[in-house]
Amino acid sequence: MATTTSAAVTEPPGLETQRKEIESLLQEHELRAGDTWYLVERRWYEQWKEYVETGDQNSSSFPGQIDNTELFEELDSYHLKERLVENEDFVLIPAEAWHKLLAWYGMVEVQPALERKVVDLPSLVKVEVYPVEIFLCLHSNMENVVTAQFSRADHIHTIQKVMMKQFDVVEGAETRLWMKSSDTSCERLRNVHVRVLDSCLSSGMTVIMEMRNADGTWPSSRPQIMRNSVEEQDSYRGQPGVCGLTNLGNTCFMNSALQCLSNTPPLTEYFLRNAYLEELNFTNPLGMKGEIAEAYADVIKQMWSGRHYSVVPRIFKTKVGHFASQFLGYQQHDSQELLSFLLDGLHEDLNRVKNKEYIELRDAAGRPDQEVAEEAWRNHRRRNDSAIVDTFHGLFKSTLVCPECRKVSVTFDPFCYLSVPLPVSKDRVMEVFFVSLDPVAKPVQHRLVVPKAGKVFDLCSVLSEMTKIPANQMVVADVFNHRFYKLYHADESLSCILDRDDIFVYELNRGSVEEEGDEVVLALYLRERSHYRDYGSGSSSYGTSLFGHPLLMTVPRGQCSRDALYHLFLQRLARYVRPPDPSEEEDEEEGEDDDDDDEEEELYKTQTNGVSYDDGEDDCERPEPSKRDHCCDGVGQGPAVTQTQPDQTQESGGEAQADEGASSEVRAGCSTEDSASASCSASASCSASASCSAGPSCSAGASGGAGASGGAGASGGASVDASATGPTDSQQGAGHQQQQPCEDEEEERGECPPCLPQANERQAKRKGCEARRRKLLFSIQAVNSNGTTERGMGEDGSAFSFSSQPYVAMDWDPDMKKKYYNENEAEKYVKHQSMEVPHQQTTVQLQECIELFTTVETLEEENPWYCPMCKKHQLATKKLDLWSLPEVLIIHLKRFSYTKYSREKLDIIVDFPLRHLDFSGCLLRKTGTNGEPPSRYDLIAVSNHYGGLRDGHYTSYARNKDNGQWYYFDDSKVTYAREEQIVTNAAYLLFYHRQDKIRQPTLPAPLDSSSPTQPANDVPSPKRDGMEGATPCVNMETD
Repeated sequence: MATTTSAAVTEPPGLETQRKEIESLLQEHELRAGDTWYLVERRWYEQWKEYVETGDQNSSSFPGQIDNTELFEELDSYHLKERLVENEDFVLIPAEAWHKLLAWYGMVEVQPALERKVVDLPSLVKVEVYPVEIFLCLHSNMENVVTAQFSRADHIHTIQKVMMKQFDVVEGAETRLWMKSSDTSCERLRNVHVRVLDSCLSSGMTVIMEMRNADGTWPSSRPQIMRNSVEEQDSYRGQPGVCGLTNLGNTCFMNSALQCLSNTPPLTEYFLRNAYLEELNFTNPLGMKGEIAEAYADVIKQMWSGRHYSVVPRIFKTKVGHFASQFLGYQQHDSQELLSFLLDGLHEDLNRVKNKEYIELRDAAGRPDQEVAEEAWRNHRRRNDSAIVDTFHGLFKSTLVCPECRKVSVTFDPFCYLSVPLPVSKDRVMEVFFVSLDPVAKPVQHRLVVPKAGKVFDLCSVLSEMTKIPANQMVVADVFNHRFYKLYHADESLSCILDRDDIFVYELNRGSVEEEGDEVVLALYLRERSHYRDYGSGSSSYGTSLFGHPLLMTVPRGQCSRDALYHLFLQRLARYVRPPDPSEEEDEEEGEDDDDDDEEEELYKTQTNGVSYDDGEDDCERPEPSKRDHCCDGVGQGPAVTQTQPDQTQESGGEAQADEGASSEVRAGCSTEDSASASCSASASCSASASCSAGPSCSAGASGGAGASGGAGASGGASVDASATGPTDSQQGAGHQQQQPCEDEEEERGECPPCLPQANERQAKRKGCEARRRKLLFSIQAVNSNGTTERGMGEDGSAFSFSSQPYVAMDWDPDMKKKYYNENEAEKYVKHQSMEVPHQQTTVQLQECIELFTTVETLEEENPWYCPMCKKHQLATKKLDLWSLPEVLIIHLKRFSYTKYSREKLDIIVDFPLRHLDFSGCLLRKTGTNGEPPSRYDLIAVSNHYGGLRDGHYTSYARNKDNGQWYYFDDSKVTYAREEQIVTNAAYLLFYHRQDKIRQPTLPAPLDSSSPTQPANDVPSPKRDGMEGATPCVNMETD
């Protein structure tokens, strides 16, 4: 940069001496990068040479003062002329020679010395005749631009100092520089310690300086603050550090880790006092060019400015995702994994070691532990020296013993946190629903204790002890979204079943448990048809939706016709499918001319949702299946109807709606009696015979068997419309009820004498043998495992042919479902006494986990140790011991257990102390100090995880370093916390500060901190991450 010289002229030596000194300096000095040389106008220099060669001090060739006027384009700005040539227009002399000439001859007044730096260009070393000319301005005042020249060898820090002086920036203010090219694109001048040449600054560019705001933000990237207006943002004043972090979308894991680190006093104070600026390492190949450290510093400064309710860490999230691709996007992650990456990234960005030397590690070889440990720590600090190492790094002692030659290998390794295991129980508690063969029995919820590494058969065995049902007559299924998500085999591992899965265990007949038994296991789904046909699917079928709980039941292989299945399904659904009673049928015949609305009103006066008001029998009074061998219905249920019923359902336009399951209806052309006896004989083998003594309650229901006993909920099929307008023959026939004989001789005759005299009288009055078709409660359709009908399934006849696991669906019309299907009853279940036993929460002490961490273990086969004595890999025994502990100790509770047999989250409570955690009993180095021993710690922060393996939510507790108050951080929301709230089964990461380094709070605790629900800021908490999933399948109502 050009400087003005006004040095006093001294008495020059003799002319010969002058000549020799200057020539000697010109010959001795070589161009070295960073040296300073000066430009002298060639005419003046040639005249000086002529003057000293004459040897006459009175010679007329005396050059006079140094004058470079010919080199300047104009004398106002003293800009050099363009395209000046060395040795034609000017000569270059080293700084020492320049200062001698200046002292002997002086310089023209006001004229600047043309000082130039030697720069090391990629191809050569040369004097920089034309320096870089750039424009300088402040971000707050872009109009005030100053022009300045800098050498390519100058550092950016030099430009920063010049700008701070030029624009009167307060000393100590935190600034950062941007360079702006002519195309208006800006780029950060991140490293102020590099040269102008390396920063790609060139003439004509602009350097902009910005100063950090009082709230910790930068003017160029002010974050989105969750407030109503800028005025409210600027007016807010809160406790520094008591600041939420906005959830950007499943980023609660990041927020939790940041809050814990933010409340780690030594690290936060290191960033707040800007000590990191001088230690940023931009050349470390293992680092992130200082970008992670700067992004983290920005977040900390905003949180501790006391000007924000909540900070949006968007830039920090972007930087983390840029350098660690696993954190890209918005999936949920582990807070410990982020913490590990962040501490490692901060360490490398702030590493004071610029060039890491190679260090060969030595084995202990019998040397004392103290000597080996000091050597290991020295070697570690020679390559790793940062504020992270100062704060978080400790030292392990690792001892390996070969099982063959008994070789002992001792090494000391640094650590950044302790990952301590939790005592793992060999058992697990599972809750399942047991579905009995008894149609009227509600599902029973059981709580079972099963081995974690067990099989599905072990679950069945434990359940068998409670239910007295053989384990080999049970099938275990995972029910999700009204369908079977998976049917488990007996030899499958229980680790496949997660705690959140809805597990149903179904009892089956003995004949179905064999591969080629007499019965086949049928998976039964319940579907509700829509009122409109689904023409968009390429067919004219009705759209369907699953509902209720699916069932597993056994069917004789030889009786898989639709008629036989229909009656079996009715039996299975007896508990919550109501058959039409005789009074309804009589009302239809006698009151066929009545108003439809009156009929419908009367119907809903006597029953609600298809449930009769007088069905209040207690479950224990219902007859067992053994009492119902010859009845298809129990007391109060009515017998299964074996006679098909003419279609009564009419649309609003008066047109009869055809049933989809035509193959399950009685063929036209036979009389009602013929239909009845045909159905009777067809259902006899299905045990669908009705009790003769059942009385009026045994009346046959519409659709040939609405009163069958049954199990899992089915919904919506074709219903009998009691309010159909106008009398029809079909409606007159609706009252024709037939009761199946219980006598063997009646069964042989295939006759079904009428149950009610009135039905016989009406039947006698009928005209001839007209063919009438009556709709069923539901139709039966073969489906796939998802409950959807594929083209060609079950469309070729009335019998089903099953080659693999058969799935069928009961398709209900919405009106029939509303009338005869009791949804409330279908959802009911009872709790076994095992559910009443309170589930004891296991509690362990933190000290137990630390002791478990230091116990001897044998290496796994996947991770053997190479023994130098045996010359092969060995499954050695390994023991870890604590040698030295850091100032801030992070303890990671390994709640997520991953083995080749199972994956689970351990929800046991770890009881950890808030004060006086003492490691003196397990610390090998026994060097105490004056006052508090260096092995006692106080808790300062906790990262919590709520939920399971697949999803969850992270929060944190932390103690403010300034006022000593505990706070609960839940993303944007911050509330006061009490100490008794901190120890929970969600604790995941524990942050402890060594007592001899703890600084006492400088502020009093807030007055309103006694209320834990009192918010410390006003920002509402967002929804939990990952907890908004699909609606669970089990939505049952307990009795």
